[in-house]
Amino acid sequence: MTVKTALITGTSRPAGLGFAVARRLAELDFHVVLTARDRRAAETLAEQLRADGYQATALGLDLSHPASITSAADQVADLFGHLDVLVNNASAMPDFNTLSVLDAEMDAVRSALEVSLIGPWALTQAVLPLLKAAPAGRIVNVSSLSAQQVAAGLDLGAPLRSPAYSMGKYTLNALTTLLARELQDTPILVNAVDPGNTATHPERGDDDTDRPASESAQDIVDAATLGPDGPSGQLFSNGHPID
Repeated sequence: MTVKTALITGTSRPAGLGFAVARRLAELDFHVVLTARDRRAAETLAEQLRADGYQATALGLDLSHPASITSAADQVADLFGHLDVLVNNASAMPDFNTLSVLDAEMDAVRSALEVSLIGPWALTQAVLPLLKAAPAGRIVNVSSLSAQQVAAGLDLGAPLRSPAYSMGKYTLNALTTLLARELQDTPILVNAVDPGNTATHPERGDDDTDRPASESAQDIVDAATLGPDGPSGQLFSNGHPID
């Protein structure tokens, strides 16, 4: 029997959303591939999953380096020969306190776009043959409601907080739609998920209203395990499609 495989980016923090997604997919009998810029951090989390009886592998992956992306894709090909699920979860918010596009620092913009758009785009291209080799590949791009700020700014002239991060997620949503259209004649489904405000940073003092990472992770896992008649090209929030 061919093992089900899932690669999740941005899995370096025990309290992070990526690790919660990896654990939930492992519970569903996926062999999960945890990736992070710091391979040692991903390996520590993979060891936790293996100690709990799950199948897990750790790989180093820096989305800002094409060679790292190619290497990760090659390693998955060598290990499994296919990929059932790709979760583009890695994220960066280098401009948390920036309140206007006029104040945006271009280094922050480049950093956010590299992680939120260019990296996931390049990684999707790199593993696409592996997704096509699976019975029905799934791509899930982890978005954010911050992307909706861009739409609001375009329509209403509203100010844009964290403009680099928000633009990164907005363009990731657009990429989701375009990928879904390009792959509409294949079994591969491509969707984006906004996990909502999630308690992943206890060291910064998460809000009491933030959802547990395990709860937000379930929305992502639902999109990663859609049946053959599932939607593609959608943005989901709380399990429901939104514009």
